[in-house]
Amino acid sequence: MDSIHNWPLRLKCKVETFTKELFYSLYEITNVECEQSKKIKKLCVDILEELDHTEAQQIWDVFIEQFPEIQTKLALDAQAAFDKDPAATSVKEVYLAYPGFYAIAIYRMSRVLLTMGVDILPRMMSEYAHGVTGTDIHPGAQIGDSFFIDHATGIVIGQTAVIKNQVSIYQGVTLGGVQVNKELSNVKRHPTIEDNVTIYANATILGGDITIGENSIIGANVWIAESIPPNSIVSHQSAIKTKIRNSYAS
Repeated sequence: MDSIHNWPLRLKCKVETFTKELFYSLYEITNVECEQSKKIKKLCVDILEELDHTEAQQIWDVFIEQFPEIQTKLALDAQAAFDKDPAATSVKEVYLAYPGFYAIAIYRMSRVLLTMGVDILPRMMSEYAHGVTGTDIHPGAQIGDSFFIDHATGIVIGQTAVIKNQVSIYQGVTLGGVQVNKELSNVKRHPTIEDNVTIYANATILGGDITIGENSIIGANVWIAESIPPNSIVSHQSAIKTKIRNSYAS
């Protein structure tokens, strides 16, 4: 095992720059003759080599081939945000101003690298997005098309979560595991969310054998540790008491 003193901690700064530039160049990066594309390529190759990936050049070449598919998926995500959020005035606004969309974009790029067998870099990318947006999406999660995150802050999506198509998630939602146990590292620990589910603010859904059935609505502040059938509405009941203050001075 390498000494901790040999670990390239300053690489975090490079990865932050790489991740930002990757997003900013989303629609020009496939032009390999473009100067910006060459700049990002060199940065990526340097990072991969520092992380001991001996085939850094080949990794970049395969990664860049996936960008048309990434672009298509992000177009669906942006359209979902525009369609579902009354505050959105245009798809352009989603691309430029929505932290949830930014977090999804970084997830989709880091996910591709992870599926290619690249370790560490995808997690560093996701943690950069986490710091910027408050949304923590592990690149190991499997997320389908037309995914919408509103407000973004405080969302946690665990490594083995499965989210299917047309799912909407609001701030503070956790898709987590029941136990924090190293022996479960290769076990599905996080829930499955079926098509067309909406999960409102601060809901917590825990467990790898938990499924939220399609077309369900999960209300705010609920705690779920059992599967929910399709077409369900789950809500948290709380007693709210209102008392009128005496407005007269004593």
